[in-house]
Amino acid sequence: MLDLTLIPSSNATLPAAPFRARHLIDGRWLDSSDAAVTERVSPSHGVVVSRAAKGGKPEAEAAIAAARRAFDDGRWSQLSAKERAAVLLKVADLIEANVERMALLETLESGKPITQARGEVSGAADLWRYAASLARTLQGDSHNALGADILAVVLKEPIGVVSIITPWNFPFWILSQKLPFALAAGCTCVVKPSELTPSTTVILGELLVEAGLPAGTVNIVLGLGQPVGATLASDRHVDMVTFTGSTAVGKGIAAAASGTLKKVALELGGKNPQVIFPDADLESAADAVVFGVYFNVGQCCNSGSRIIVHADIAEAFTARVVELSRQVAFGDPLDPATQVGAIVSPEHGAKIDAYVAAARNAGATVALGGQPLTIPGLAAQFYQPTVVTNVTPDMPIAREEVFGPVLTVLTFRTLEEALTLVNDADYGLSAGVWSENVHTCLSFARGAQAGTVWTNTWMDGFPEVTFGGVKQSGLGREIGRYGLDEFTEIKSLVMRIGRTRTPWVRPR
Repeated sequence: MLDLTLIPSSNATLPAAPFRARHLIDGRWLDSSDAAVTERVSPSHGVVVSRAAKGGKPEAEAAIAAARRAFDDGRWSQLSAKERAAVLLKVADLIEANVERMALLETLESGKPITQARGEVSGAADLWRYAASLARTLQGDSHNALGADILAVVLKEPIGVVSIITPWNFPFWILSQKLPFALAAGCTCVVKPSELTPSTTVILGELLVEAGLPAGTVNIVLGLGQPVGATLASDRHVDMVTFTGSTAVGKGIAAAASGTLKKVALELGGKNPQVIFPDADLESAADAVVFGVYFNVGQCCNSGSRIIVHADIAEAFTARVVELSRQVAFGDPLDPATQVGAIVSPEHGAKIDAYVAAARNAGATVALGGQPLTIPGLAAQFYQPTVVTNVTPDMPIAREEVFGPVLTVLTFRTLEEALTLVNDADYGLSAGVWSENVHTCLSFARGAQAGTVWTNTWMDGFPEVTFGGVKQSGLGREIGRYGLDEFTEIKSLVMRIGRTRTPWVRPR
């Protein structure tokens, strides 16, 4: 389309050589035993960005064994909370000192804009600092009214060895939603990043070593879901697996973990609605809708990929969203002015396009976009900002996670009808409501089946506020105090004072 805001190649200086990524196992940097590697080609610039060791079952098992030894001998789990917190705070400082290095690699590997990559990496430092504060405030319960001779306490102990499997869309942020909280609890970990975006995880490994984390406490294994991810989920020496990614893969992780009944935490897909009432601040709502669907190219579990608009304002509101969509800057992720970058892979781009084509064939109207996007001087992995109207609730584009810059529009007349549309989905990650009436907002928040409900805003997040979904959006919670609790096991300790217990067996 000729009337979009496009930013061509900025001719920014690219790294002279690909980043070399290796496994971190028991404090040592290692290549794979068979010398296998994977290469990541930038979706925006078409150059090899990183060359990573491609691990297999031997590397995964070695990393698990290292984490098991490190947990069992107490080199981390038995440190005082003060000592653990000090290391986490040092890591936060080191992250801030390496923002530019990590942001550049993440931009080139993922295709996201450099400004968003900088925000992701620098913002993650705050997650590490908050986790450090939680380490020093971890506490259980005491029961002092069970009788004069009984005292009971409920302890929170680290669950043990944790496998952490992270996706490609926010590789550093999502790792930082998990790892520092597991460490704060006293766990040891094995991390597997996506093979598409391994570099920032490896750099974090360097920072952990520099911060003084004991060897074996955090291990990093690079490679594919099969066999590395499957081994991390199924191995009997692992006590918990936490995964972020698609719902389909999450079900596979849960199945693999079921053989040992280990704890599973899953942060999965979403088909997140924003409901707009006529009395809302419509200009703010339209801007938030545009942000919600195009942020990270729509490759975001919290993407506001469907709006449900009151029928009285649907036509005018949709027109304003289309107008704002034309003004969003699509283009070179290395240009600071860019707001939307590249699609992660050609295969994913084809999947996005297939959803739009199917909706058009089923009778929907593509009000804007709906095709791949060519940007001068850059690789071909871009997609136009897309708005689809005349959508019915049964269409796949209205029910399934497209994971791209595609917005679907549905309409409603009553709050009850809006909630029916919101809840008629397999997912329940987040939802939003726009209204100046507090009663409308509260009724919506109580009725929406979602782990997070935003009112008159979208995608505001804080380390203190926990995050997670219901239904097929996942199990468990991340960040906040509940995010720390995910990595703990509960133990009840009952103590009798003195020899006051009445004998069960009495002498004859």
